Amino acid sequence: MEDVTKLGRGGHRAGRASRKRRRRQTGQSVSLSYQLQYVTLMRFLRKRGFACVLQPAQFNDTGRGLQAHEIIKPDELIISLPEVCLITTSTVLDSYLGPYIKSWKPHLSPLLVLCVFLVCERHRGEDSDWFAYINILPATYTCPAYFSDDVIALLPASIQSRALDQRQAVKDLHSSHQDFFRSLQPILSRAVDEVLTYEALRWAWCSVNTRSVFMSRPPSPFLSGQDVYALAPFLDLLNHRPDVQVSASFNHVTACYEIRTVAGIQRYQQAFINYGSHDNQRLLIEYGFVAPGNPNSVVYIDTDLLQQVLRDAVDRSADHKMKFLRENNFSHNLTVSSDGPSWRLMTVLKVLALPQSSYPHWKAVLLGQLISSLLQHCDEPMKEQLSVVRSLRQEEQNILESCMLVLHDTLGESSLAQPEQG
Repeated sequence: MEDVTKLGRGGHRAGRASRKRRRRQTGQSVSLSYQLQYVTLMRFLRKRGFACVLQPAQFNDTGRGLQAHEIIKPDELIISLPEVCLITTSTVLDSYLGPYIKSWKPHLSPLLVLCVFLVCERHRGEDSDWFAYINILPATYTCPAYFSDDVIALLPASIQSRALDQRQAVKDLHSSHQDFFRSLQPILSRAVDEVLTYEALRWAWCSVNTRSVFMSRPPSPFLSGQDVYALAPFLDLLNHRPDVQVSASFNHVTACYEIRTVAGIQRYQQAFINYGSHDNQRLLIEYGFVAPGNPNSVVYIDTDLLQQVLRDAVDRSADHKMKFLRENNFSHNLTVSSDGPSWRLMTVLKVLALPQSSYPHWKAVLLGQLISSLLQHCDEPMKEQLSVVRSLRQEEQNILESCMLVLHDTLGESSLAQPEQG
């Protein structure tokens, strides 16, 4: 978590306020609403017409999030953020960057435009109109774009290529727009190479990719590609929970981005949002976190593993079986959930086993020693990256263990149902 500066108060009033805050902070959360960064943010947003029944807090299980400071009834608005509080491509095009972007050919993507705006605003520091928001953004992220080769090697094989692709995509985005970056030198107080670095663009890319809300906008004559990103200060402090139901969209009547809860929220409880029915692999790739006990999560079984199992079993028909499965579109999307193997995986296993019945063979990946070694020789960002990778691996192990129990029970019932041989 980034460093925060507490808002200081003096005299006896401070002592009473402090005691009251400690009483309110007992339990699973600690209010952050009195810390300077959040006081500054709320002051900034209130000037733009924002008011809210939620307050920032630090939670034991999820980290920073938002909690209700009063009871919120079902179907009640929990956030209504005015459009003037959002950072969209219109915000950027109307800023000092506008003339540079509008005149650039070929047209830039909405994503790049928002990234450059974040980097330039952070470069301006307290002179930025958006300083209050920039100042609470994470200093680093646990998305694969930040992962080293050693960390990516610890990921399940099924997403290693996606992690590498994400990291390369950010590198390509930076390297392919050097001419545009250099054109911005007149508005920067330091050399372009010191401001629009790869590290700075990576931070901005992850900020937009992990924290923006979906908000479809009409095509701009100055931009290329679909424009669907909107950065939403304060709203983006909401954490994801798979079982929470909310409705979220931009209300063109009120000109606000609104989130409405379905079930309601008790006082001092955390408010959540639902990013969609994503499994943990997608959550890690797209957002840099893992949801414990995620009901949408599965373990993907790689076809290379199946081939290895066949080779270990000295199955001379292995290559023919795998060719047959590929030709019939059964070589991918093979999964295991806590309820057991998917229908596709069971079908594949039946083909591979031929007349003999069996269950999936899983060779455990021993990551403990490798992770311990990396932890002894890494900085804090890598420790956070290793933590989220370890969480993903642990969640997948839990799914596999549940699956084995289901299979054990199923096979036990099957054997009991067999007639005795006389």
